[in-house]
Amino acid sequence: MSPHRTAVAPVLVFGWGNPSRGDDALGSMFVEQLLALLEAAPQGGVEVLTDYQLQVEHALDLAGRQRVLFVDASVDAAPPFEARVLQPAADAVVMTHALSPAALLHVFRQFHDREPPPCTLLAIRGSVFDLGAAPSDAALANLALALAWGQRWLAAPPGVVTE
Repeated sequence: MSPHRTAVAPVLVFGWGNPSRGDDALGSMFVEQLLALLEAAPQGGVEVLTDYQLQVEHALDLAGRQRVLFVDASVDAAPPFEARVLQPAADAVVMTHALSPAALLHVFRQFHDREPPPCTLLAIRGSVFDLGAAPSDAALANLALALAWGQRWLAAPPGVVTE
């Protein structure tokens, strides 16, 4: 007997980060806040996922999607955030965890022998990543702006990266 497989939502929003490390929690916080907005005003076809870091196994979560939004904190992004389309690329060193989004797309391509769905990275500017720190006020302001952008991204047709 084969297990029953339910259809996956066409859109995946995947945020990651460590909630114990200040602004590193921005990706997870984005997903939590987006989920609250989606529950208040339901929008079909969107699934959300959070984790501490990207892992090889997450390549399975991309299967069957029309598009994916990855969300993470970044010390390198220009404030308040940057959004860019991702392309598969192997990391210099592939470990069992802590992959970059581009490396995860590369794993997807190798595993499935086809191109991954269109993926966008939303990198939210953060500056405080100390263990035990709370998210900074500046990062929370960046998160609010990124969340507004994310809502526009969800409403836009596939393939469009909103400004």
